[in-house]
Amino acid sequence: MSNFDRTTARNGVGIARAGTGVDQGLRAHMLGVYNYMTLGLGVTGVVAYGAFKLGTVDQGGGGLALNGFGHAIFASNLRWLLALAPLAIVFYLSARINSMSAASARNAFFVFAAMMGLSMSAIFVVYAHATIGRVFFETAASFGALSLVGYTTKRDLSAMGSFLIMGLFGLIIAMVVNMFLGSNGAQWALSVIGILIFAGLTAYDTQTIKNQYYAGYDGDARDKASIFGALNLYLDFINIFQFLLSLSGGRSNN
Repeated sequence: MSNFDRTTARNGVGIARAGTGVDQGLRAHMLGVYNYMTLGLGVTGVVAYGAFKLGTVDQGGGGLALNGFGHAIFASNLRWLLALAPLAIVFYLSARINSMSAASARNAFFVFAAMMGLSMSAIFVVYAHATIGRVFFETAASFGALSLVGYTTKRDLSAMGSFLIMGLFGLIIAMVVNMFLGSNGAQWALSVIGILIFAGLTAYDTQTIKNQYYAGYDGDARDKASIFGALNLYLDFINIFQFLLSLSGGRSNN
């Protein structure tokens, strides 16, 4: 579901020409973005694991059973509402970012991160916990390297970003089609393509956030730009993580 979220989280800010020096103001701006993103990931992780623990009962010997809450969020039609709720919040943020206060945007971002945690909590049922931890650290290392590329490159990545966003729409359509086909081979290929798309978007979004600083935002507008930038990077990270996890094959024996 986060793939759909990512397509709406665009603010249309063009690439501005940055100066050659990187001052402390830019460092502070980028640090603020990464701090928001990290906090959002933390909220998602805590809520996801908390929902998993609340929704399952340990039967001993490593076996798990769903209780009433677990059945509701993992097996009932409510899971579709939980999957769609983050999308609705992203649409709300995208539509209202210019009119809402920075505090409201911040609150909406953390509500979104919590809803993502609920929608992703099933990974703790489906995948071995050791696999989840390993893939998370692989994602973090890859994300850090890709974001560094976007931050330091002198090349204008706006054309690449436009191409990747178009590719993302195609990926979403293909994923919806494969929901009905149920092809494991197609799912594997789509996961690989998804990783490549969001790898490129990580570098592109980082450069865009960097150049927003040079666009001259200040005060409340800069705070909102930081939150929206954090949302885009958060979605890049989450999608890389989910696609890598789908390729890992580390299914739980529960």
